[in-house]
Amino acid sequence: MDQVRTEPTPGPALSGARGLRRLLAKDPLESDLSRRRFRHRGGASRTVFTKSERSYVFGYNAVMSREAEKAEELPEDQRPFAYEGAAAACTLLDLLTLTRGRRLHELLAGPAQHHRHAAYLGAGRAYALLRLRPVWGARRAHPLLRWLAVDGFGFQWSLSRADRMVGERTMPDLLTRAHCAVFDQGLGRLLWYHECGAPDDVSARIAGYAIPRRADLWSGVGFAAAYTGGAEADELWWLTERAGADGFRAYLAQGCAFAVAARLRSGELPGHTAQAAPILAGADPEEAASWTDRALIALGHEAHTHEDFRRWQTQTRGSWTRRHRY
Repeated sequence: MDQVRTEPTPGPALSGARGLRRLLAKDPLESDLSRRRFRHRGGASRTVFTKSERSYVFGYNAVMSREAEKAEELPEDQRPFAYEGAAAACTLLDLLTLTRGRRLHELLAGPAQHHRHAAYLGAGRAYALLRLRPVWGARRAHPLLRWLAVDGFGFQWSLSRADRMVGERTMPDLLTRAHCAVFDQGLGRLLWYHECGAPDDVSARIAGYAIPRRADLWSGVGFAAAYTGGAEADELWWLTERAGADGFRAYLAQGCAFAVAARLRSGELPGHTAQAAPILAGADPEEAASWTDRALIALGHEAHTHEDFRRWQTQTRGSWTRRHRY
């Protein structure tokens, strides 16, 4: 099997954390996905996934070292992953010290203001690390993006328990029914990592889940394929065929649209995202992102519930359907 050697850090050196933060800091080798029983294949795919997790760990440890600003020294395409890690660290500290989201809010109001999607995903990862249900006592949380924390929870929970979540297809007991669908989006993102972006293997994994869960799994796969990358153009085309054959082509497109919107807000669009949009969403990146924006505006300023978040997704899929109606 091809193995990828993981560098200790992806960028500038960090000062050592102290006190409680030192105990909470992560070993950089945690980002080495070759140490987990994930699928291995040749080419650049494994490097893409390991690199993103390495940036996540860097951002996490940067907060523990009180140097969150060093995330800006990473390559632009890696900064969202770093701020995902930074948000996880801030949320973890907020939960342990009962500070009602103060650190996370300061991060969102400051260096992570253009990486809100990533930050809320990271916040959810912190809840999973502490085995807590994602709930919100934090003031000033974005009324709808906060639901991405459940997605992040699903990714981290499944990453830490891949044998059970991927092999046995279980669902955590601590989730409410409203949480389960968004949890599956995070699980879908994890499946993209777990199968190293191989369309046939991802599709086969999804086929093992009950039909009601597959829609959200495909949505998560679409997000990860566009947001993180890891597949060539011909593989992305095959992915769309597999999603269509399963009856969930619109969900794959919707996940891609959300990923493109998040990437555009973070800065210059990475090449892999620009390549994925026309294939997975069937539209140029700006149009795909506009579907999410129009749907959000249509919901109005009072939207905040899980049902509102699901309507946001549904209306985004509706834009794809109208675009591709024959």
